[in-house]
Amino acid sequence: MSLRSVVRDRPLWLLAGVVLLGAVSYILSSFIGLVVVGLFVYYAARPVYRRLVDRINHPTVAAGLSIIALVLPAFLLVGYALLIVSRELRRLTNIPAFGPQQLGVAPGTYSRLTDPSFLLSPDGRELITGELSGSILQSVVSIAQTATTLGIVTINLLAVVVFAFYLLRDDDRLAGWIHANFDTRETVFEEFLQAVDRDLSSIFFGNILNAIITGTIAVIAFSVLNVFAPTGAAIPAAALVGSLAGAASLIPIVGMKIIYVPVGLYMAARGVVTTGGETLWFVVLFAVVSVIVVDSIPDFLLRPYVSGKNIHIGSLMLAYILGPLFFGWYGLFLMPALLVVVVQFAVVVVPSLNIGSSSTLDSQPPLQRFAAPGATEPDAEPAATSPTPDAGDGSTDSDESTTGSESTADDNR
Repeated sequence: MSLRSVVRDRPLWLLAGVVLLGAVSYILSSFIGLVVVGLFVYYAARPVYRRLVDRINHPTVAAGLSIIALVLPAFLLVGYALLIVSRELRRLTNIPAFGPQQLGVAPGTYSRLTDPSFLLSPDGRELITGELSGSILQSVVSIAQTATTLGIVTINLLAVVVFAFYLLRDDDRLAGWIHANFDTRETVFEEFLQAVDRDLSSIFFGNILNAIITGTIAVIAFSVLNVFAPTGAAIPAAALVGSLAGAASLIPIVGMKIIYVPVGLYMAARGVVTTGGETLWFVVLFAVVSVIVVDSIPDFLLRPYVSGKNIHIGSLMLAYILGPLFFGWYGLFLMPALLVVVVQFAVVVVPSLNIGSSSTLDSQPPLQRFAAPGATEPDAEPAATSPTPDAGDGSTDSDESTTGSESTADDNR
């Protein structure tokens, strides 16, 4: 049944559907940040999920393993990197927003947790023996607001994981339901959805995930390097340099080189002036770690999945910059997604509308007029095009008019 028939014959059901859709949209708008982050997690875990489901042929197990093996460790690494960055920000700017009291951790415990040299020292065994864990627990209990904060974070994290899990497992069923009920096979709508899905996968799994992973690796690697740094040769603001390197990976061509090359030159010049070049070995070590561990390895692993050639890089950079300013923290994910939808609508849907072209296309069946390019042949016979349910006697009239035309042409000859 076509949409026109539904509007004509069942308007109340259509109205009820619109109301329900509006209610669901209103509810989701209150949690738009969680939805967008869940969508990002879905695209980040989907390549791993598809490989696993091909091997074990069990969607539920494959989705669970994808979340456990990829997403949860990534959250832990990113969380620890953010702790180190918060310590660096607090040290440089003295802003109390990232202080240990706001995190529900005692100042001494907070200092040890955010110091990689402590984790690498023998005292780091306290993490295993439980002494430090007990200290953290006492700090959490001592601050009443911490339980609420941790509870909210846990619930939000659980909602993101559950949303991504079921989207991974049931995305094919959802797509099949849409195609079966709205008859979208070989139409512009299907091509539009495929184009949006392809570019979102490129942006979320390729660009943003690459930036997050690169920034996390850089923060931890540079902070660990400072543990072995000679006196006066440490990386300046190592955590901030690492986070800036991750953000700079979104810049085309130069990438994070715009960050670690000037920092390396500054460290080399400082080493020559202050120590006469005795600490240049640490500068070389910093350059090797930056090029191989921070720059090359993540790029080598993720670059094959980056294929977003359809989105103009300038508009994408503006989306990355303006998104957090306009929407907040989740704008980093939401603004690029909106950009993809708008661009693909302009590329796929608008040309199919034939705005300003001849009105001869009005005589074509709707499926043929809005079919994807290549789905129908211009020289195909009328019988090859499936008539719509509401066509009625239109195909018979067309056949009769065609027969009459051929008879007239024969009389003229």
